[in-house]
Amino acid sequence: MRARWAAAVLTAMVLADPCRAAAADAADGATVLPREILFAPLLADPRWPHYAAALQDYGGHAGLGTVGQATIGDSFSFYQAPAAGGRWGIGLQVGVFAIFDLEAPSKDLINADYWVGLPLAWRRGPWSALARLYHQSSHLGDEYLLRSRDNQRNRINLSYEAVDLKLSRDFAGGALRLYGGGGVLFDQEPSDIRRGMAQAGIELRGPWSFADGLLRPIAALDLQALEETGWGRDVSARLGVELVGSGGENYTLQLSLDYYRGRNPNGQFFVDKAEYWGLGLHAYF
Repeated sequence: MRARWAAAVLTAMVLADPCRAAAADAADGATVLPREILFAPLLADPRWPHYAAALQDYGGHAGLGTVGQATIGDSFSFYQAPAAGGRWGIGLQVGVFAIFDLEAPSKDLINADYWVGLPLAWRRGPWSALARLYHQSSHLGDEYLLRSRDNQRNRINLSYEAVDLKLSRDFAGGALRLYGGGGVLFDQEPSDIRRGMAQAGIELRGPWSFADGLLRPIAALDLQALEETGWGRDVSARLGVELVGSGGENYTLQLSLDYYRGRNPNGQFFVDKAEYWGLGLHAYF
């Protein structure tokens, strides 16, 4: 199952990315394979598809110490057209989120989450919205499973489909962003997982820049809550600098100090609490 999902996700990314470069730049009409993404990435969302590598220190929380995280994912837009005074578009989001035990001799794969979604986005000026239908499945690494019989006995085959809706508003020319929304799980396994979820957050981009305008400070806070955990808050924060592409494209690279506290974001361990500090390199194309 893990191999099939990995193949599906990576194949979609390989096929979609070259096509995206062929987009027309027709701002007022319908556009096939546009470069523009109508709903900007949520910077502090631990499960937003993008490209990233991070070093994380769990400090013993959830039985983890020093962990390496690798994220491979992206958002692609297939079609956009005018709607309700703005533009709407449909596309694809795919991602793989994996963590590795850097304290193990073989740097064991601990958990991998596979994520595929169909986003429907809309933007009008500073307002944007995103509705998604998506699937997530989670798998333990083989090396981790072999460590002890307890791991094999307590394995959770977590998978679910979900629909969610988010609304976002930019202020001060994009220097400040607020967003919020919620969603519902369905076809979940284990079947007794409660379905409700909510999310809100804030993002700040410094009004000043340096290095000839290529670098600027960023800060982001993402709050999530699940009915399954009694609506307790999951807190994810990021503070760092952003390198903005100078070639006219919306490419950014971020180096950040990351912090997380709440339910374990790694699917096989979702029933556990986790807290970590991290240093991450994040890329958005």
